[in-house]
Order: sequence, then structure tokens, then C-alpha cells
Amino acid sequence: MKKINRLIFLVVISFLGLMCLVNIYLSQRSFKHTAREYRVSINRIKKAVTVFEQEELRAPASLEELMQYIRVEEYPQVTGLYALALNDDTKEASRFLEEESDYVIFATENYYYKVTYFAGEQMKGQIIILVNGIGFGMLVVVLVFLIYIKQMILLPFYSLSEIPYELSKGNLTVPLLENKNRFFGRFVWGMDLLRENLEEQKVRELELQREKKVLLLSLSHDIKTPLSAIKLYAKALSKNLYREEAKKLEIAENIDDRVNEIESYISEIVKASNEDFLHFDVKNTECYVKEVLEPIREYYEDKMALNQIEFQIGDYSNCLVYGDKDRLVEVLQNIIENAIKYGDGKKIWVEIDREEEEYKILIFNTGCQLQDKELPHIFDSFYRGSNVEKNPGSGLGLYICRQLMHLMEGEVTAVIVDKDGETCIEVRVLLRLV
Repeated sequence: MKKINRLIFLVVISFLGLMCLVNIYLSQRSFKHTAREYRVSINRIKKAVTVFEQEELRAPASLEELMQYIRVEEYPQVTGLYALALNDDTKEASRFLEEESDYVIFATENYYYKVTYFAGEQMKGQIIILVNGIGFGMLVVVLVFLIYIKQMILLPFYSLSEIPYELSKGNLTVPLLENKNRFFGRFVWGMDLLRENLEEQKVRELELQREKKVLLLSLSHDIKTPLSAIKLYAKALSKNLYREEAKKLEIAENIDDRVNEIESYISEIVKASNEDFLHFDVKNTECYVKEVLEPIREYYEDKMALNQIEFQIGDYSNCLVYGDKDRLVEVLQNIIENAIKYGDGKKIWVEIDREEEEYKILIFNTGCQLQDKELPHIFDSFYRGSNVEKNPGSGLGLYICRQLMHLMEGEVTAVIVDKDGETCIEVRVLLRLV
């Protein structure tokens, strides 16, 4: 906050310095050329008064009456017109001559006329006052704006800057205070939701780890029994304690049973290790296909154009399907990103096929280098095909797609097809029609 305070101070000092320079300039500048303008106006007034007297047989009561009569909008720098009859007494004449501003007197056959005007120096004072008034008004507006920015944006932001740091330290239990600030209220609300989600994930992860540790300890204990038996049988066989062939066969069968028992325990360990290592939150509902395909079209048309890849989405009927709209978009994005990464960069396109109870979204890309025997495994976790070359990746993208589709009661598969004389990979996303 010291920087914004310093900025406000510099603005005030800079403005005061600028206004000092402006006032010095105005005070030294001459306005004499503007003083001559009143003479032209007075000459016009003399002619107008003469005409008015001849036609009205009296003197005009004021400058405004004369202007209306002559139909003139203004006389530059003239501020007033006063008349005095030639036969008026001395007392009235003395009052006639009393005036604080500059004036000129002229006479006609029946009246004396006094015309008041602004001289050049008087105009200089008015201009200086006007310039200073406008300048200080602008200063007030700028200061109000800076103070508003400080109070409504910078101070709340400064108070919120510690939130990500606290979250990074794992301080997830303290709820964030409600903030009604129009700029940061929604941000605080979103951060509080993030904090709650992180806290729930942390609790779920700790619980999962605890359950897995208990399971692993239990299975490890259970494995010791068949291992001990195998060790005992192996020791007996090594010392040739069993001479009968039937007994040896029985021992071999017992060892095989123990091995199968160990394999079953290992299968449970592997299953426990794979389950829930990725948590998928899917909210299934009814959604239109257009709500899924249009975001894909809007995002990838520009991206493909930049990468000089031909991309298109074929015609489709906008049907209701069962699933999570956001998760379906995620599935298609994962598949298309794989097509960009592992294709030949020539063409990627999407076709739609509708059947009685099924809606198919087919994603094609040219340049398939996979072998048929690899297709059943590309949706396995951590599996990477022979076409990965030096492309980085974890082998989880298509695995996540399949898990999400299963949670949405759908399926995703892949086949190698020939399209227009080119070998392409076709990934099929199968959705249930509503």
C-alpha cells in the first residue's frame, strides 16, 4: 500500500507544480489585443442608440432592450448600457458616473450614455480563475478515482493475497470470511469452494491410504502362511525326504495350490492399488449433443488452423443423450489431443452416427502407426503404444476417457480403418440416447 500512497502524493505534487507553471505563464501573458474589441462594440452601440432614439423617441432602458431591438446576440466585452438625460441635475449625474468597472461615455442630442466593459486585465484575472478552477476540479476527480481504486480493489486484493499461500501450506480447515466486494466477492466464494474440495480430497485420500495400508498388512500376513508351506515343501524335496512318486506328486500339487493362493492375494493387492487412484466426479443428466460438440468446434477450429491441420465436424442431429456434459467435452478433448500428438498432422475429423438406442461420435485422424495387437491395450492405465516416439505423456489420457465413459453408461473403443486410401485410427465414443 506504500506504493499507491506514494503515487497519490506524486500526483498531488506534480499537479501543484504544473498549476504554478500555468499561473506564471498566464500572469506574464498580455491580453491587450483583446481590449481593443470593446471599441468596435461601442461604435456599433452608438449607431444603434441613434436609430433607437429616432424611432422610439426615448433612450433604451438597458443593453438587453437595445440588443432585442437591433436583433443582435451580443456585443463582445460590453456588460451594460446606462442613459442620462441632458437636463438631469448634478446629483443624478454623479451617481451616473459611479462605476467600479471600466466605462466609456458618449452623448447624443438628448442623452448621455455610459457603456461598461471588461478590459484586458480583467479578462486575464477571470481566465486565471477559470483555469485554476478547472485544474483543481480535475485533481479532485483523479484523487477520488485513485482513492476508490485503493479502497475497493487494491486493499481487498492485498488482504486476499495470503489465501493461496495458506492453501499451499495445507491450511484447509479455516473457512474464508464472506466478502461482499463487487470485484472480489465471487473470487472469495470460488476460493472457499476450492478450499472445501481440497479438504474433502485430503480427507478422502487419507482414508483411502489408511484402508490400503490395513489391506496390505492383512494380505502380507496372509501370504506368509502359503510361503511358509512352500518353503517347507521345497526344503523337504531338496533333502529327498519323500521317496514315493505319489508323495512327490502330492507335494507338487500342494505347492501349486499355495502358489495359486499367493497369486489371488497379489491380484487383490493390484486391484486395491488401481482402485480410486484417480477419482472421477461425474454428474449424469440429460444434455444435448450440440452442447458438447459446439465447444469442441469453437476451440479446435482456431487451434487446428494455427497448426495447419485440416479439421471438421460433420453434420449431426441435436439429440438428447445421457451423461455429464462437461465430462463428455473432456473425453473428446483427450481423444483429439491424442490425435494431434500422435497423428501425422494432416487431417482430423469427426463424424456422427445415430442408431436406435445409441449415439456414436467417431473421431478419425490420419497417420496411424499402431499395430492391431496394441489396440486392446491403449485404454489401459499407463500404457503407451509403439507410436509415442519422443512425445511426452503419462499413458493415462485414454484410460481416463474409458473410466469416464463407463461412469456415464457409455463406451469408447478404437479400430484401425482405411479412409480414402489412408490408414487412419477411428476412436468411437458411444452414448446412450435418452
